[in-house]
Amino acid sequence: MMGAVWSLLGILSGAFIAIQAPINSQLARGLGLPVAAAAFSFLSGAIVLGIIAVAVVRLQGISLDWKAPAPWLFIAGGMLGGFYVTLSTILTPRIGAAALMAFLVAGQLIAGMLVDRVGFLGVAVREISLGRVAGAVLLLAGALLIRLF
Repeated sequence: MMGAVWSLLGILSGAFIAIQAPINSQLARGLGLPVAAAAFSFLSGAIVLGIIAVAVVRLQGISLDWKAPAPWLFIAGGMLGGFYVTLSTILTPRIGAAALMAFLVAGQLIAGMLVDRVGFLGVAVREISLGRVAGAVLLLAGALLIRLF
């Protein structure tokens, strides 16, 4: 039962990404600068997440261990997210939301296979098999079909 719930939440998360891209593109048109739209998107998300984090910390009576993570981890995720949001904001009006989502998923799969292969940051090592390569090629081919036709 929980597996189905997690899967549905994953689908919902993917839908949010598809909806966020045109919203940020419209914001960029209004502001006149895609990177400004990405910055304000991140700022509003940071404020909302900050409020939620404070509420959860207080409700659960826990304290955050700010010294535990490596310092670069505090920047890396936000930096990568910033690139993603900015590029999505730029690409959505140029190639369309469906093509963008297809290429995003293809890129995520290819990068995910490499993360699995090297065990990046403690991820369980998984070999790159013929089936995984075939799946990535088919996904990339599907993305190209969505973009070109």
